[in-house]
Amino acid sequence: MSLIGEKPATPTKSEHIKDGTDASFMADVIEASKTQPVIVDFWATWCGPCRTLTPTIEKVVNAAKGAVKLVKIDVDANPGFAGQLRVQSIPTVYAFVDGRPVDAFQGALPESQVKVFVEKLTGPAGPSAIDDLIALGKESLEIGDIGGAAQAFAQALNTDPTNIKALGGMARAYLMGGDLEGAAEVVAMAPADAKDPDLDAARAALALAESAPSETAAFEQRLAANADDHEARFELAKALAGAGRLDEAADHLLTIIARDRTWNDDAARKQLLTVFEAAGPTSETAKQGRRKLSSILFS
Repeated sequence: MSLIGEKPATPTKSEHIKDGTDASFMADVIEASKTQPVIVDFWATWCGPCRTLTPTIEKVVNAAKGAVKLVKIDVDANPGFAGQLRVQSIPTVYAFVDGRPVDAFQGALPESQVKVFVEKLTGPAGPSAIDDLIALGKESLEIGDIGGAAQAFAQALNTDPTNIKALGGMARAYLMGGDLEGAAEVVAMAPADAKDPDLDAARAALALAESAPSETAAFEQRLAANADDHEARFELAKALAGAGRLDEAADHLLTIIARDRTWNDDAARKQLLTVFEAAGPTSETAKQGRRKLSSILFS
């Protein structure tokens, strides 16, 4: 029974998809999975996330063109096998191979992750699935969802451990989470000559952290006494950059350049370019910093 105003999911007409029951479970799932993988979608008419997930699974299964079957089971009408499998929340999705469950997930995953789930059963994920995961990871980073980003990049790397974009994204996720050691381990997995904006940014950020002073108080005191103490300002900028405070570091380096463009063999400008690289070429830190640098150099 559905709630007032709600409609049950419309059955999809497809030879690869069917509505199952407790009575047909042995034939539709257990026996059928001995010849090809079977995905079981446990759902209910009142479940909002189910109405989001089920059409996505149907789309991905149909796209697999018979490599996998989908059986949809309404847990309200068929509680037996859902109970045996300890389904505690819905949607819950199980994958069966050779008569036994081999994988599962809960909740309404995005299409890119559903593709990976299905393709783990049918064969290696193609480039499009990995690209979808990388795009999802980058979107998650942009909104500050570090955990979601790391999960997406990890799934991409499970399929292709050498994918440079996924390695770069994972390194960036570690950096955003403050895990320099994790970022360094991921960067080390990539060839030294591999080129990717996120990978380059991670390398630059790690270099900044490695050369950063651990304390800032002494440099701040020197600047308070003499605002033209460029060495103190430069060391303070290095410390800030190493701590990930790239905007503040850039401001101090720009101040040095504005007051003495060629100080210490152009050290401030060189360090500023590394800060821009660590922030990423499309970041606001890099874009605004380059505008300010141009204004100083061409004024």
